Amino acid sequence: MELTAAQTDSLTELINIGYGRAAGVLSELTGYRISLEVPQVTIHSIEEIAPILARSMASPVASVNQVFSGPVSGNALLLLDEPSAMAMSNLLSEDKNVSLEFDANAREIITEVGNILLNACLGIFGNLLQIQVTFSVPRLTFEHITKALEIVSERSGETVRYGLMIHTRFHVKTEDVTGYLVIVLSVASFDRLLIELKNWETRQVS
Repeated sequence: MELTAAQTDSLTELINIGYGRAAGVLSELTGYRISLEVPQVTIHSIEEIAPILARSMASPVASVNQVFSGPVSGNALLLLDEPSAMAMSNLLSEDKNVSLEFDANAREIITEVGNILLNACLGIFGNLLQIQVTFSVPRLTFEHITKALEIVSERSGETVRYGLMIHTRFHVKTEDVTGYLVIVLSVASFDRLLIELKNWETRQVS
């Protein structure tokens, strides 16, 4: 399964809008201007995702997982390697002393960052594609990439799933925070997403 150039451009545009909103919220929280690179969007089978991520991210990783449901349903995960998670946590912490440990405070901060980013992107899907999407409470894990992705590969239902892998880099103050957003979809949900994406493209030119 591959996305066409037009589908990739449309998804990138939608996600970029969501990331822009999330960056605005995070800028308010940190007091610093946060800019984001244009996200790189690719699609892979579930089995391919962990090896691809392992080549560019060192384990363990902080993973914020949120289940979403509606006409398009699945799992969304924000993945940050340890240095990126710690950098983001220290920027958002009220304690101005730089922490070197991923403690309870850091976990709470990264869960909230994940909640902001995931809701911004999934919310854009719902608003612009004109479909209703509901979200579960986000959950944080801190473990190996493969283990972090098991929750999505072991879900009941269709055995073949695709993952939209979205890579971006945040520029915050003097820090660069690199992260991946992975949106895992069943075959049916992926097909529905492409239909709704086509409808959105049609509305843009009409």
